[in-house]
Amino acid sequence: MMTLNRRKALALMTGTVAATGLAAPALAMNKKIKVGALRFTSHSGNFVAFERGYFADAGLDVEFEFFSAAQPMAVAIASGDVDYAVTAISGGLISLADKGAIKVIGGALSEEEGIDGQKYLASDAAFQGGVKTCADLAGKRYAVTQSGSSFHYMGSKMAQAEGIDLRFVPLQKVGAIIGAMKSGQVDGWSIVPHIAKPMAASGAMHIIGNVADYLPNYQVTTVFTSAKNAAEERGMTESFLAGFSQGVDDYAAAMIDGTADQDAMVDLIHKYVYTDRPREKAAPSIINGTMRLNAGAALNVASVQDQLSWFQSEDLVSKDITLDTLIDTSYVETIGA
Repeated sequence: MMTLNRRKALALMTGTVAATGLAAPALAMNKKIKVGALRFTSHSGNFVAFERGYFADAGLDVEFEFFSAAQPMAVAIASGDVDYAVTAISGGLISLADKGAIKVIGGALSEEEGIDGQKYLASDAAFQGGVKTCADLAGKRYAVTQSGSSFHYMGSKMAQAEGIDLRFVPLQKVGAIIGAMKSGQVDGWSIVPHIAKPMAASGAMHIIGNVADYLPNYQVTTVFTSAKNAAEERGMTESFLAGFSQGVDDYAAAMIDGTADQDAMVDLIHKYVYTDRPREKAAPSIINGTMRLNAGAALNVASVQDQLSWFQSEDLVSKDITLDTLIDTSYVETIGA
């Protein structure tokens, strides 16, 4: 088994159940673990599981480590500094899996018909110039964080469906993309609803399509861990997934299904998300950020395979990597297998 520190993991990367839905976990007996997270509504399964004692009930003493981007979180998992996390599939993540450093073990955020999801946007300058639909972005400048990011994947798949070419512009950070969209330096982008909706309401950008229309059932983010944890720490991993899945169930009941108190859930999430805003200003963004988190951490393997195939078709990862290299399907229910 490969052992990596963060520096080595970064070098590799840049070089390239609810309890009913899972097997009964072998309780980890107050095992101390670190969970990587971003301060997004889509990470609420972890926050709810912690706040409501589901991790503790599963025998885990959880400490969160917060990140500002997905790549350093993946590096921290590969190096063993963090035990479990949720992130989108990227070229860097796949490359770390190819090196035997990490495994995807479950599913998290998903596009689902009937639930508001990620949006394709046009800048106001492009919109005023005639870009009213995704097809109108033909030949235009399309913003991504990095080549091989989930933004790149979403833009490419939309362009393929529309039969158009895009000029991809890597801008590294979401903040930089927002600035470039507002100034008209780029013409199109895709982003989660809690960012898309306020931008559209302000008139700075315009919603011109839904990601779900081009990528139905897209497995946006996945639950992942080190290959060592997946192979050698089964009891701890099952315990984590059980606690996480209970948190997801509570989140869905309050934020999507309407069968639990949404105000109480917003209060809980606000401890971690938009903490720099008062509750009354944070609440609309938290609510707008609501998307489906897979019950029981079920993993849509058909979507993951499509993503892997796309990365390979773009020569962003080795064509020799198989789905089994990236995922461990022994922990959760799989969809589309």
